[in-house]
Amino acid sequence: MSDQKILVVEDDAKIRTLLRNVMEHEGYSVLEAENARQVMDLVKSSCISLITLDIHLGADNGLELARDIRRLSPVPIIMITGKDDVIDRVVGLEIGADDYITKPFHVREVIARIRSVLRRTADTKQRAILVDASTAESPAFCFDGMTAIPDRLELLDRSGTDCGLTSGDFRLLMVFLERAKRVLSRDQLMDLTGGVEWSPLDRTIDNQIARLRKKIERDPSNPKLVKTVRGVGYTFACDVQTVHPSERSAKSA
Repeated sequence: MSDQKILVVEDDAKIRTLLRNVMEHEGYSVLEAENARQVMDLVKSSCISLITLDIHLGADNGLELARDIRRLSPVPIIMITGKDDVIDRVVGLEIGADDYITKPFHVREVIARIRSVLRRTADTKQRAILVDASTAESPAFCFDGMTAIPDRLELLDRSGTDCGLTSGDFRLLMVFLERAKRVLSRDQLMDLTGGVEWSPLDRTIDNQIARLRKKIERDPSNPKLVKTVRGVGYTFACDVQTVHPSERSAKSA
């Protein structure tokens, strides 16, 4: 039995029961909430591994709730939206949601996305443990006046302030930095960032890149760093300099 605990946030009792049954069948522990007050109480009092959050919660605004959760906790969030809620999905990802599922959904997709997000979260935590256990530091990556520090999962902007990237956005950035000037397809990006299988209509990577551009581009409406290669994918078009720990120490001294 898994010790991972999932909070299902849904005001439709039938859908809530369906999700609980499917998740419990897969070995997850499940908590349920149908409004914002219940969610915030559980986030504060329980050790939650992941939240599935329906953005349509009757009187409560799911996007505002996601923003409140993110202020309080880094717990992974999978948004559940309607198939036509494109703007809501984009806003949800910008707020810091880790993934989204559209209604109507298949239960296998729900489980696949939960596993994918939990796996990425576990990889990030394991990486942090390995870094803490070692006195060595990995190189930083400098580009266009910004610095990405993998050890701390931090991106420092041109004034030296942490940009506050989500773990998913930081993984995407590192994929680009480690493969600068190479053209990467959406399929490759999904594989390299640990995403689930996607369809040509899946805009997850496009939305994530749009969010990343807002953090790193001088003018997100006219991107110079992450460029679109029409019909193929994307490329990181900027020169990237690798700075080793000793050089970082010397520069900060």
